Amino acid sequence: IEMAEVRYENATRIYPGTEVPAVDRLNLDIADGELLVLVGPSGSGKSTALRMLAGLEFIDDGGVYIGDRDVTLVPPKDRDIAMVFQNYALYPQMSVAANMGFALKQQGVPKDERAERVKEAARILDLEPYLERKPKNLSGGQRQRVAMGRAIVRRPQVFLMDEPLSNLDAKLRVQTRTQLADLQARLGVTTVYVTHDQVEAMTMGHRVAVLKDGILQQVDTPKELYRRPANLFVAGFIGSPAMNLVNAAVTDGGARIGQLTLPFDDVVRAEVARRGLSEVAVGIRPEHLQLVTEGASGEVIVVEELGSEAYVHVRVRHDDRDELLVVRVAGETTIGRGDVVHVGAPDSVHFFDPSGDRLDAG
Repeated sequence: IEMAEVRYENATRIYPGTEVPAVDRLNLDIADGELLVLVGPSGSGKSTALRMLAGLEFIDDGGVYIGDRDVTLVPPKDRDIAMVFQNYALYPQMSVAANMGFALKQQGVPKDERAERVKEAARILDLEPYLERKPKNLSGGQRQRVAMGRAIVRRPQVFLMDEPLSNLDAKLRVQTRTQLADLQARLGVTTVYVTHDQVEAMTMGHRVAVLKDGILQQVDTPKELYRRPANLFVAGFIGSPAMNLVNAAVTDGGARIGQLTLPFDDVVRAEVARRGLSEVAVGIRPEHLQLVTEGASGEVIVVEELGSEAYVHVRVRHDDRDELLVVRVAGETTIGRGDVVHVGAPDSVHFFDPSGDRLDAG
């Protein structure tokens, strides 16, 4: 299979009758053979960005490249891409094999070669026993694999996937997600994958691009997004359960939450001074907090038991208001609702300007 890198250069889409772009000057390089996930809440522009690459959306400004070819004005059928959508769009009257080979038939690929490619895709996707069945006799997960097979047999330069797993139940979604990531690694085809589910994004993507309101917020490996979110939006969006985010007053050399003082390092201290901030947004992941004998005291509101771990929601008094902090503890905890506990100084803290930027971004 020929492969290709994909490039968005200042690609912009403004829907008629609106002022604000759905995708605003998107610059993004996707490497040859990479699985890049576009993630963001609904309305963030991720599906529009994918459709711009597919040729299904007009590009108002900038351009899109596949390999070294400018495809901005090339019709979808000539872009050498294959799409997998959320709805499987299979032909109900045709067998699985016929569904998978349909696009090849349209292209005039000889019958023997068609059969060979369909068989190969069926083997990769564990669909061999089902080739003669009709879609209605398949489960949702099997239908989704047939839709994948239809894309694979075409041997495109780029796969485009738009929320392909969102119609599956939770357990099947996790299983199919793993199979899909493995499949992409084996085929090595450049893949752009859209989802609103950040867990899916983090577990599948070689890199993840986070969008909000049509603007790219950050693109990096899952590990880096988690470790160093570029701004408040990414901090709150990536991670499950979400990062604790609290606005805190700047005190001598740090920020204070309840009875806890969180010291700034030199970079943050200089940045706080430069910006003249009297308040910063503090971000702490639940696993970086612990319950201790003395610290910021608070009352337990809820304990979420997940077996191997539990999440304790603690209401801490802070500057005449209550803040809820979520703390990860080991499973089978004896802590219960109504207990008074103490939250200790965290292992790792992220500091942001309340307007959004990370303060030690340098």
